[in-house]
Amino acid sequence: MKMTDEQRKALRIRVDYTNMTDKYLGNKGFSREKLTSYGALAQKAHAYVSENRGRDELFMGWTELPYNQTEIVKDILSTAKEVRAKFENFVVLGIGGSALGPTMAFNALCHLHYNDLPAEKRGGPRFFVEDNVDPVRMKELLDVIDITKTCFNVISKSGATSETMAQYLIVSDLLKKAGCDVKDHVIFTTDGKKGNLVKISAELGGVKSYVLPDGVGGRFSELCPVGLLPAAVLGIDIEALLEGAAFMDELSKCSDYTKNPALLCAALQYACMQDGKNIGVMMPYSDNLRYVSDWYAQLWAESLGKNVTLDGKPCNVGQTPVKALGVTDQHSQVQLYTEGPYDKVVTFLSVGSYKEKTLIPHGCENIPDVSFLGGHTMEELIQAENKATAYALTKAGRLNYTITLPEVNAFTLGQLLYLFELQTAYAGAMFNIDTFNQPGVEAGKKATFALLGKPGYAEQKKELDKADSDPAYIV
Repeated sequence: MKMTDEQRKALRIRVDYTNMTDKYLGNKGFSREKLTSYGALAQKAHAYVSENRGRDELFMGWTELPYNQTEIVKDILSTAKEVRAKFENFVVLGIGGSALGPTMAFNALCHLHYNDLPAEKRGGPRFFVEDNVDPVRMKELLDVIDITKTCFNVISKSGATSETMAQYLIVSDLLKKAGCDVKDHVIFTTDGKKGNLVKISAELGGVKSYVLPDGVGGRFSELCPVGLLPAAVLGIDIEALLEGAAFMDELSKCSDYTKNPALLCAALQYACMQDGKNIGVMMPYSDNLRYVSDWYAQLWAESLGKNVTLDGKPCNVGQTPVKALGVTDQHSQVQLYTEGPYDKVVTFLSVGSYKEKTLIPHGCENIPDVSFLGGHTMEELIQAENKATAYALTKAGRLNYTITLPEVNAFTLGQLLYLFELQTAYAGAMFNIDTFNQPGVEAGKKATFALLGKPGYAEQKKELDKADSDPAYIV
């Protein structure tokens, strides 16, 4: 059921950039004139994204995901219901956005100890995401699941992702040895017409499959079947996720960066990078939001880390994303952020109302250092620590701004994800780079193919063998 305008307004996320301004940071902050000077460039970036939205050839199909998946969502909900009834475990085999997105949504919207809950309290299968090829990790997953009672969601556009397909080969072999029909235990998320998983599906007699759309890159894929299927299996309201994304899209129609939250965040980060702030710290004050930082790190780094502009000029741009968690990292990283180099900007993710409050009982009345906590709630404590950290950074002349979710739910998470996707697209347009390619990643993939003897990479294998470490430089 769609929300009313009043409900959506109450759940609108807000961006407070007070602590980026010279009013509070003096000469360490941005003046109104300085920020305004980026207004025309931001407006041009907004126009570029608006004019090219939905274009698959530019990998901008993700912009339309909140609107064009009605039938797909119905099918996903039906499949998820079957999976929940039939299997004890649901395992995602994927890497990059195919793994980071489902992990992030799981952590944000499910019980933080979901897998440890009894089955009747979970209401669905245990959930695992295998996003690495560490052999210990794979072995120890298999120690805790019964493979005959497990559904595996294999996610790869090409079906040639080495890490994912290695996992698939292991799993399919074990299923066969256990006497299972592989196609009954796997769901593919892949290209609609071509690729290895399409071939494998045909060989297996038809595997239930979902399409990873042509114009949607991996790091922008959480709001398509890549992320929607795992979320639905977990009982997450995927329609609310998409409704939240559509709401943020609506809020971002304006080309004035002071009225468009995503464009504002892009302009702020662009201004920071122009000012030498090449480290962007994301610090959620919520354990539910901690993996948003991981998901964002890929989105931001892979999209903006480029060495050439669209017109072929060398540039070497990008900002290094760093993850921190409030309040945990107040006791580690914040010392550096407060007194170290002036090379960072901190983005706080704050929560207006937590789903639990947890009263702190009175006690230790003879110890003032402890007794003052009694009668407060843990919600009050974490919110006070969030505000205090922002205050301390501001007093030290350190740039920071806050994105506040009124509460953490599917609708507000959908807003946040779409905000960051738009922010990334706008920032890339401001830098005049290809935001959606990843040539640096491809170079590493090809070198891996060569080292493992994949046909067609013999020359690169010779080059790599020749470049082996020189013993004279090994201690």
